[in-house]
Amino acid sequence: MKGTLTQWDDAKGYGFITPDGGGPKCFVHIHAFGLRPQRPFVGERVRYREGHDAQGKRRALDVQGLAPKPAPRRRDGSRELLLIPAFAGFVLATHLLWGVPNWFWGAYSAMSMATFIVYALDKRAAARGDWRVAENTLHGLSLACGWPGALLAQRLLRHKNAKPAFRRVYWATVALNIAAFVAVFTPLFRH
Repeated sequence: MKGTLTQWDDAKGYGFITPDGGGPKCFVHIHAFGLRPQRPFVGERVRYREGHDAQGKRRALDVQGLAPKPAPRRRDGSRELLLIPAFAGFVLATHLLWGVPNWFWGAYSAMSMATFIVYALDKRAAARGDWRVAENTLHGLSLACGWPGALLAQRLLRHKNAKPAFRRVYWATVALNIAAFVAVFTPLFRH
């Protein structure tokens, strides 16, 4: 028989299939799907054999998906990485126009490298179940010129890149750092 999985409780591992052509829904347990790479999902088209459980109730057996699950569209964040060379270009232009001190490049590079390393250590600690680096420390490093390294770590290491509350604070630190740079090294806010 063929049908559509119209109800599914992933936590409990069961749901119901509505057969093509109508009729009562058929109970289906996760074990009826056998080994497969993805979990069942509502709306999945399936082929199955109808059987009965020990109490004589209808249930789906030998369930097979008819179409692969559509891959979710995800942002890869590669456009965000363009902010790093854009900022470097802005700093270079500021250096040429208003004379940003030479040590400034070293400070950003060193803080970015240190921040990247702290993110890597935190990711390793998370995987091992060890003590973690406090989020306020990560944000402090971003604010103190380390945001380019933090952005690279979030993208390359896939660490701290999915938690919305963390990302909001992170982007606020980036904005504050860039605003402080503009205020200190450009004549835009000088009188």
